[in-house]
Amino acid sequence: MNRLRGFEVAKGFEDKEINLPIRKTKYSAGYDIEAAEDTVVPSFKKGMNPTLVKTGLKAYMQDDEVLFLYNRSSNPKKKGLILANSVGVIDKDYYGNVDNDGHIMFAFYNIKDEDITIKKGEAIGQGVFQKYLITDDDAAEGERKGGFGSTSK
Repeated sequence: MNRLRGFEVAKGFEDKEINLPIRKTKYSAGYDIEAAEDTVVPSFKKGMNPTLVKTGLKAYMQDDEVLFLYNRSSNPKKKGLILANSVGVIDKDYYGNVDNDGHIMFAFYNIKDEDITIKKGEAIGQGVFQKYLITDDDAAEGERKGGFGSTSK
């Protein structure tokens, strides 16, 4: 089988019973992604960093593809969880990087007054694979050297 795109368990999570994402319906765009472990997302306080929720997953894809991470539509209202970056962007070259093997994490803020606990196996978001385009004068030649937040370093 020719591997085009998909999910794998990231290094360090092989024995953690991680479920690979699936689409729940025939016409769903997104693959439902679960938390890899119990995580407490504290109530927001000015100046705090977002909480990184581990998935135990990495994703492979074609050269002209990207994986977008979206919040679950029910998270803001039911749990007060919003993505710190609105939409997560997982580039092809994030896969297998030396820092964290391409481990996908969701960066959440909690806008409720109380801390929220996300349980292992709970659906936290969805991933959508998409093609992207480049400009006529694109000359990008850089190579990723690290993991989460490393693109401009």
